[in-house]
Amino acid sequence: MVKAARPEPEPEPEPVEAEAEAAAVEPSEAAEEPPAVDRNAGRRRLQAALWPPRLSRGQLVVALLLFSLGLALAIQVRSTNDHHNQLRGARQEDLVRILDELDSRQQRLQQEKAELEQSLGKLENSSNQAKEAQEQTRKKMTELGVLAGTVKATGPGIVLTVDDPQGLVKADMLLDTLQELRAAGAEAIQINDVRVVVNTYFTDLSGGGVQIDGKKVSQPYRFTVVGNPQDLTPALNIPGGVVRTLESHQARATITQQQKVVVDALVDLKTPQYAKPASK
Repeated sequence: MVKAARPEPEPEPEPVEAEAEAAAVEPSEAAEEPPAVDRNAGRRRLQAALWPPRLSRGQLVVALLLFSLGLALAIQVRSTNDHHNQLRGARQEDLVRILDELDSRQQRLQQEKAELEQSLGKLENSSNQAKEAQEQTRKKMTELGVLAGTVKATGPGIVLTVDDPQGLVKADMLLDTLQELRAAGAEAIQINDVRVVVNTYFTDLSGGGVQIDGKKVSQPYRFTVVGNPQDLTPALNIPGGVVRTLESHQARATITQQQKVVVDALVDLKTPQYAKPASK
């Protein structure tokens, strides 16, 4: 027997109430979403606070000083390294020479330092610097006066006496004697009562005798000389020198060394007519 097939039941339609309710919701009742957070706002505020930089004058000065100090240290380190590199490749002889030069330079600097400290001490210890300056000026004027013949001079020296009984000693012989004494280091000279200075001159008189600076000088001619006797005496006694020349003209030269001689003849200064101090 054939059984009849039962018809399958049709599926029931799904409820549409939820969709209808969702569709019925008005837009004003929908929930509002929270605003988005700006994550770059903090970075922008930090940049605005740091740039452009706001420096005070004191901070700027400190920054410049630090920069200058760093630059100077860098230059010094570099120069020191370069110098060490040069010395590293130098020969032993060059190193010894460099060391000697440094020692000599140090000694010169130490000497200059000692002289400067001594001068400074004199100035500091002087109760009156103007008085000290006047004393130095007075001392210099005295030294120049000895050379110019306006101040008396004394010190060790010799006395040269030339006796000329035959009257054969001429002006040129006395001039040669003077030049020999000057070359030997004479510092002050007097012939009889005439002071010898830079412009001293000798002339022969027609009737015999000699004039020195226009003054007649009679023999014996007496040279009073301030200087080192150990230098003056040998200079006059050299072979063919002053003493031998005078003796060849029937004159007699006598040299006496003394610990103290006095040159007291003075000259009157004359104002130059043409010569003027030259500007530097």
